[in-house]
Amino acid sequence: MEMAAKGKEQAQPEPQFQIDPDESVYVIGVVSSLVGLPIWTLRMLDRQGLVTATRQEGCTRLYSLNDLRRLAYIKKLMLEQRVNVHGVKVIMSLTIRNQDPEEEEE
Repeated sequence: MEMAAKGKEQAQPEPQFQIDPDESVYVIGVVSSLVGLPIWTLRMLDRQGLVTATRQEGCTRLYSLNDLRRLAYIKKLMLEQRVNVHGVKVIMSLTIRNQDPEEEEE
């Protein structure tokens, strides 16, 4: 029993990391795996302006957690709802407009 107690005493708590959801930290290969979209599709969505990856030195694309959430929503629209890229742009612009309280006042 003493060995089990020693093991518990020596265990260090896992470090807790707080990453800002807008901080770009995920490379394109990781995003592709997490979201389930091919890298070429992510590049195309970036070119179309549906998601804007931050560029690091060497042209490496970096994505934030909020970008991943946006990409997951875009994927749902494209694959499940069968919406094309133009339709996704329209839906995303309407979504942003409805969430912007300043536009409602104008």
